[in-house]
Amino acid sequence: MSASTLALPSALHFTAPPPGLEPRVEFTLAAIEGAAGLFSLTAADATARLFVLDAATHLPDYTPRPAPSDVERIGTDAPTVLVVVNPGTQSTVNLAAPILLNAESGACVQVILEGTAWPLRAPLAAA
Repeated sequence: MSASTLALPSALHFTAPPPGLEPRVEFTLAAIEGAAGLFSLTAADATARLFVLDAATHLPDYTPRPAPSDVERIGTDAPTVLVVVNPGTQSTVNLAAPILLNAESGACVQVILEGTAWPLRAPLAAA
């Protein structure tokens, strides 16, 4: 593992199914080789796969303010924040619905931020 690779659990359990992926709650997180902070998030039944980015690595100005109750649900005061990538010619990231991850336990929740200016499809600048 390189120094730029995050140490995150490979088995993730959502406290509630992510929107649009119901009823799935069990997922596998795998780093994409050669792309620091980029991961594949695959449903345990292999019927769905998303790409997610570590916000701290790629979006240092992204400071979502989830509800304290959402953070409490995963059992940590300092969650790792992942954002869903929408790949394409101009890839975008969903800043309106981050995934909060307890990097110790693998517990996570995707939250929909209320009343914020964070866009659903923010252009992802080249690193």
